[in-house]
Amino acid sequence: MSKRFRTRLLPPALVFLLLAPGVVEARQGILLLAHGGRGEWNRKVLDLAAQVDADRPVEVAFGMANKRTIQDAVDRLAARGVEGIVAVPLFVSSHSSVFRATEYLLGSRDDAPPQLQAFARMGARMSARGDAGETGDPGFDWTTPVETPAPIAMTPALDAHAIVADVLASRAADVSRTPEEEVVVLVAHGPGSAEDNALWLDNMRRLAERMGPRAAFRRIEYLTVRDDASEPVRAQATAALRTVVEGVAQEGAAALIVPLLLSYGGIEVGIRERLEGLPYRMAREALLPDERLSEWVLLQAAGR
Repeated sequence: MSKRFRTRLLPPALVFLLLAPGVVEARQGILLLAHGGRGEWNRKVLDLAAQVDADRPVEVAFGMANKRTIQDAVDRLAARGVEGIVAVPLFVSSHSSVFRATEYLLGSRDDAPPQLQAFARMGARMSARGDAGETGDPGFDWTTPVETPAPIAMTPALDAHAIVADVLASRAADVSRTPEEEVVVLVAHGPGSAEDNALWLDNMRRLAERMGPRAAFRRIEYLTVRDDASEPVRAQATAALRTVVEGVAQEGAAALIVPLLLSYGGIEVGIRERLEGLPYRMAREALLPDERLSEWVLLQAAGR
């Protein structure tokens, strides 16, 4: 059996000290974690991985804390001869049950979050259907950390990184006409819990601050739509979004909706439904596709 190393969630600077520089970095592989979605959604992630793979071995694990896909990706990296692995979560936020469950599966936290059981059942169903490229394996344990022959370090997600702010500013500029008469509204999916939502909003505040100097918009608003929360919370989030956009129209400005999503393929449709009947323009693309995201992956892996 392969030796299982204990993973650690490290700040970028410490990831750099652990797995760089020079010779060690050349043998370092990247485990790119992504929620996964429909074919076009996944293709954009695979295209990003291909860009990064030109510099560093990369394998993608799709799924919501799906141990099967994570284990398979780790095994593929090991087969490519890597001696260290950096897990880079291509998630909007580090503050979610999926992120915490992934930390546990990678060995970076001792306590399994309660949601892990639900993610395990979801992964098992996908595997049985062959959705993850595998057939059902009744002997596979979905709730224990992965086995790895190489040490793994895990980085934070996209959060409030400067490159994310730069991409969002570009998306807003792409649909802008007169910035001084426009209000950018960042809209994210958001988590179920109020505690995590507060942390999402804090990161969105930091993104808005970083976007500010890049354009002369009247201001930048931000909120989450809380799709995974209870119906009363979702209704409140919808009302808040509509109130913001209605307020922009009442002051004679134009609302530019910029979804803080990795890729279009579903959630943006729900945002449009929430805004039915209101005037706004929505960004033509989410964060992907964009070559700057491949730079972000490499920076994360290098601890910068």
